[in-house]
Amino acid sequence: MRARIRFIAPLAVAVALTAACGESGSSGTGGDAEASGSASGDACAPVAGDQLVVLEDDKQLQNADNVIPAVNAAAAASSPALLESLNAVSEVLTTEDLIEMNAAVDVERQPVEEVVASYVADNGLDSGVSGGSGPVVVGAADFSESQVLATLYADVLTAAGFDASVQTVGNRELYLPALERGEIQAFPEYLATVTEFIEGDDSTEVASGDVDETVAALTPLAEGVGLVFGEPAEAADQNAFAVTQEFADELGVTTLSELADACGDGSLTLGGPGECPTRPACQPGLEETYGLEFASFQEYDAGGPLTKAAIQQGEVAIGLVFSSDGALAQG
Repeated sequence: MRARIRFIAPLAVAVALTAACGESGSSGTGGDAEASGSASGDACAPVAGDQLVVLEDDKQLQNADNVIPAVNAAAAASSPALLESLNAVSEVLTTEDLIEMNAAVDVERQPVEEVVASYVADNGLDSGVSGGSGPVVVGAADFSESQVLATLYADVLTAAGFDASVQTVGNRELYLPALERGEIQAFPEYLATVTEFIEGDDSTEVASGDVDETVAALTPLAEGVGLVFGEPAEAADQNAFAVTQEFADELGVTTLSELADACGDGSLTLGGPGECPTRPACQPGLEETYGLEFASFQEYDAGGPLTKAAIQQGEVAIGLVFSSDGALAQG
């Protein structure tokens, strides 16, 4: 259900888009919240607010899509400083860092190069790395977060002595083969997604919510296609579920388990893409893993401006977002 090409709109734009749609929730499986009449109480009724917060997935419903450096195996073998430098990024990069950079680029419209240069300097990534030489091409996909991460990798590699540049390659079907062939030497990847992509069997799932177990599954798969992966960062971009800060404060919840404990009256409403009611990691997973009960489901988009606006405006209590979305930036 992950969408790798997405646009993060400011709240004002999101509100306008929602208003323009008029009946954005009319095609959801639960139908209109007022029309459904299925809620048995109002303990967890939506609470409008500007600030969105993600509730911790404390039972690891979602796979671990931590940012991880992917490197051509031959390039890594010829220059150990390549992976060493990228691992230095992983040591400091957090989800909150990624949210703040995404917000600066997508919401505040600052140039990627300036945002990344500031982050590199503020975190001392322009020193303490060395040993590099020669040209290195860092690949990027065609969405802004990938551009941010690729630029971050390139800046740190430049600081280490490489002649690093960024090349936009497109989607995974294009850039992974280019990485395997050595046409690009490095790429900022997402742990669980790339593991499943390389494994390639839709009938099996080798990634999980456990970072270490997923890295262990990825390592031999990567070796088989001429790739090596560095250390995963704490930063992750994965499906997540957000509420307004006001809603979280009113109930005193920070995790999905706490939400389930607080919302036993069936009044909770969920928003997200149309496939959410049938996807194991969306509504069925919330029900089976956490025991959550929903009065209704409203269909919007996959972590996009309509879902976020619906949460902020109090149309739904909780909705599917992406964990590194710039709209989650505090203040």
